[in-house]
Amino acid sequence: MRVALGVSYRGTAYQGWQSQPGGRTVQDQLERALAQFLDAPVRVMCAGRTDAGVHALNQVVHLDCEAQREPFSWLRGTNRFLPEDIAVQWCRPVAEQFHARNSARGRRYVYVLRESPVRASLEAGLVGWSFRPLDEVALNLAVQRLIGEHDFTAFRSAECQAASPVKTLREIRVERRGAYWRFEFDASAFLHHMVRNIMGCLVAVGNGSRDADWLTAVLQSRDRSLAAPTFAADGLYFAGPYYDPGLQIPETTAAMDWLP
Repeated sequence: MRVALGVSYRGTAYQGWQSQPGGRTVQDQLERALAQFLDAPVRVMCAGRTDAGVHALNQVVHLDCEAQREPFSWLRGTNRFLPEDIAVQWCRPVAEQFHARNSARGRRYVYVLRESPVRASLEAGLVGWSFRPLDEVALNLAVQRLIGEHDFTAFRSAECQAASPVKTLREIRVERRGAYWRFEFDASAFLHHMVRNIMGCLVAVGNGSRDADWLTAVLQSRDRSLAAPTFAADGLYFAGPYYDPGLQIPETTAAMDWLP
């Protein structure tokens, strides 16, 4: 049978999602826990790989196995063997044709930024930081320059393995909540470091160092060297993929409730 799981994790202690020889990745931890729960080797496929330090609220994975378990058993059994900063949030049996990555119609990321003269302490590793005030009008003007289908080469890392830099950015929502800014990104797919590179540019516009016309010029240049430095991974959360509604794959988890 094929099973889909929703996984949340704090990425601070891990070298990203994808399995590595050292074993200190989220995928390694999840597969190890599943193997203990099922008493058999397990490989999982994720909806979107995350980098070192990046968190996830609803990472969707699928796996194939012969074991028959109730959904609550998958949750309690797998979480028993996981470290405290990784947890399975939900479980669904799915058709054999379902693929966590290829069946996705889009993906969402959230970036949480603290605006303060002093860096974060209690939220260290969980939020980005700007010591300069940001202007909401300037930010909302800037994000409109990025909406639509574009070649996002200027926001692509040198290590990106995507076949094409052309992606459709469907929406960016910017909202201030007290001392925190919340940026929500919705796209067909994302390039390696794309959100963090865009964040670096948005913060530059928001604090008045640059303007929206500069951002447009960077996008059209397709030149990574003209964009702002890659922003910190700390405040970046993979909110998860979304699928055809008929598949009934959850798009939210309890892990989302605590975010500013």
